Amino acid sequence: MTVLVLRALGLGDALTGVAALRGVRRAWPGHRVVLAAPQPLGQWLTDLGVVDTVLPARGLTRLPWPWAGPGGAQDAPGCLAVNLHGRGPESHRVLQATRPDALIAFDNIEAGHIGPDWDETEHEVLRWCRLVRSVGGNCKPDDLRLGPEDPPGGRSHVLVHPGAAAAARRWPASRWAAVVAALAARDHDVVLTGSEAERALCHRVLLEADAGDAVRDVSGQLSLPALAERVATARLLVSGDTGVAHLATAYGTPSVTLFGPTPPALWGPLIDRARHVVVWHGEPGAPPRDPNASRLDPALAQVPVDEVVAGCESALTQLPANESETTTPSGPSRPPRPPGAPIPAPFGPG
Repeated sequence: MTVLVLRALGLGDALTGVAALRGVRRAWPGHRVVLAAPQPLGQWLTDLGVVDTVLPARGLTRLPWPWAGPGGAQDAPGCLAVNLHGRGPESHRVLQATRPDALIAFDNIEAGHIGPDWDETEHEVLRWCRLVRSVGGNCKPDDLRLGPEDPPGGRSHVLVHPGAAAAARRWPASRWAAVVAALAARDHDVVLTGSEAERALCHRVLLEADAGDAVRDVSGQLSLPALAERVATARLLVSGDTGVAHLATAYGTPSVTLFGPTPPALWGPLIDRARHVVVWHGEPGAPPRDPNASRLDPALAQVPVDEVVAGCESALTQLPANESETTTPSGPSRPPRPPGAPIPAPFGPG
């Protein structure tokens, strides 16, 4: 039997779905797991053994099903379908069009599907784990891991990823430059990363930091596997609320993540809490704002440079490498607060 899983979204979404994908494997051992997702992401997860193959898909377009996979074998109608994409009805209908024997998905009256209730306050990872566990697929946050917490070759550089897909989550370039300059002044080997579209932003950060050879810019040069390797061997990743932050969680890399429109209680790190610092000036308990808005989110705008720099030093030095824990999204460690810096809001609900 083929198990068709839909999660045709970006890097962060793919990574937060890894635990649930492992639950799918456990629910139907020995069956072929096909992930409908963007080709590079799906191929990467295939190469890592998380799924068996990728059906290239982006967004909620109609899936070509029956589908001739990479080996030429035709997947017949009547597969089992799992919706890890959304609550429906559109995503439900995309899978219903494949005429599956059964659809595993959240409850949606419009799509005529009965399933578990959707919970707006639930962490993204826990939500999809709950769905898969409802059909016997054992999974938990620890299943997010993609590599050893401590790579055999050790950790060397500090990665700074200043970009984000939307302006709402894009901290000002001048502040990123100040953080980079501070890290370089502390003799850290700093590497700037970003997509091809973010090369101009990274170049501006590089110029404004004015730190000479202490900072390298590799934006637009890394494939997804190469980016993952850089994160896996980094001493620290500093970024906004974007997909690369979830790579740090997957590889146990210490991180500092800046949040704005989306509370970290919904999308922040769930494992190895001692390795991760979140910086957020939102109001606990308030609903998330639009993460794709065209203007800088006010909570992110309130984050000062010195708080981020202090967070970096804390994440780099606070615990031995073998100390980690699995947690729920509440009560993270906090960096020392510089004099006069705003007090960060709590990580989880008040």
